[in-house]
Amino acid sequence: MADRPYWWDGIATPYATAPLPNSIDVAVVGSGFTGLSAALTLARRGRSVAILEANRPGFGASTRNGGQIGSGNQKFRVRRLIEMVGETKAVALLFEGVAMLNYIDDLISTEKLDCHFSRTGRFRGAVRPEHYESMARDMDDLHRFTGVESFAVPRAEQHREIASDAFHGGSVLPNDGGLHPGKYHAALAARVAALGAILVTETPVRSIDKDGSSFKLVTPAGTLRAKEVVLATNGYTTRALPHVGARIVPVQSAIIATAPISSATVRSILPTGRMYGNTAKVFSYFRVAPDEHRLLWGGRVSHLHRAGSASAYAHLARDMLKVFPALAEVPVSHGWSGRIGYTFDEFPHLGKSPDGIHYAMGYCGTGVSRSTYFGHKIALKLLGDPEGRTAFDDIAFPSHPFNAMAPLTVPAFEAWYRLRDALNF
Repeated sequence: MADRPYWWDGIATPYATAPLPNSIDVAVVGSGFTGLSAALTLARRGRSVAILEANRPGFGASTRNGGQIGSGNQKFRVRRLIEMVGETKAVALLFEGVAMLNYIDDLISTEKLDCHFSRTGRFRGAVRPEHYESMARDMDDLHRFTGVESFAVPRAEQHREIASDAFHGGSVLPNDGGLHPGKYHAALAARVAALGAILVTETPVRSIDKDGSSFKLVTPAGTLRAKEVVLATNGYTTRALPHVGARIVPVQSAIIATAPISSATVRSILPTGRMYGNTAKVFSYFRVAPDEHRLLWGGRVSHLHRAGSASAYAHLARDMLKVFPALAEVPVSHGWSGRIGYTFDEFPHLGKSPDGIHYAMGYCGTGVSRSTYFGHKIALKLLGDPEGRTAFDDIAFPSHPFNAMAPLTVPAFEAWYRLRDALNF
C-alpha cells in the first residue's frame, strides 16, 4: 500500500519554486485552495504576490481531501442554525453557502480548469431510521428558505442509489458535485503562475510582525517585507501565528483508495455515480475516483496505530466492507491522512487580525468550495472592494481558555462518538 494521496499520482508541480523576494505587495501564507484563490484574485487586480509554502505545493488538505463539493451548508441543520443566529441571519448564511458552490462551478468553467468537475449530486445514507426522518425535514426546510432542490430516498428504494442494505434510506442533493482535487490544485496553480504570482516552497513562516506600514515575514530562507499578508493555512496553522493559531483545532482525517475495480462492479454498487456520505457521528464519505475505477473511502484516522502504517487505515477498510461486502477481495492501494481545520463554533471565518493580517480558514471538513470562495472574498476585502462582503463577516472568531489542549482531546471525543455510533445512542 502506498502511503501517499492517490490524488498525487501523475500530478506534476505546475511551476517551479522561486527564491524568496525581498519585498512584495501581498504575501500569501499557504499554497492550498484558499491561498491560490486569493492569489488569483489579487494578481488579476495587478498586485504582486508571493505564495509561501512550508512544504510542497498544496501539501495540506487541498490535495488530501475526498474531492466532494457541497454548498457549505452541511454543518448545521436549518432549524438548529435558526436557533443559533435567528432566521434572517440563518437564511443569509444558507444563501452564502449556495453562492460558494456556484462560485467554484463558475471559476472552473471560466478559467477552463481541467479537474473532472461534475455536478453528480450527493447521497447521504441514514445509519438509523430516525436520521432519515430528520434529514427529510431538514431538506424541506432548506428548500423552503433557499430553494435548494433535494429529494428523499426511502429504504425500500435506496438500491437505485446504492447497492447496500447498510442504510435506512437517505437524501440526495442533486446539485452537489465532485472533482479531482490534485488536478484542480494543479490547474488553479497554473493560472496563478501565468499571472505572475511566485511560489516559494519548503519555506515555513516562523513569524509575522507589523513593521511600520508593512509586515516582516521571517523564514529560514530570509526575511520578506510585504504591504499586506493573507493567512491561508487552515489545519496546518502553527503557533507561530498566534491570533489564528489559538482559534484553529487541527483534526486528522484519512482516506483509502482501492486498487482498480471493473466498471461493471462500479455500476452495480453505485449506479448513479454520486458523491456519498452517511449520518454517523464519526461519519464516512466515499466515491469513485473520477479518472479510474477505484473506490475512495474516507473518515477519521486511527489514533491506536503508527501513522502511515497499513494498520492505521484498517478501520476504514472495515467500514467500507460493512457497506460493500462484495469488495472483500479488492486490495487497498493507497492510504493517507491530513489535517482539517476546525473552529470552536464550527463556522468558517475570514477577516483581519488585530495587527492587520488577513485570514480565511476553519472550514470544518467542508473545505473545497468554502476555501475557494473565502480565498476570493478575503482578497477582495484586502483590496477594499465592497464585493468582499459576506454573511460571515460579523461572526466573532472564538478562541478557548484551554485552546492549547484542544488537539489532545480530539482522540477521546472521536472514541466517544464511535462508541455512540456502535451503541446507537
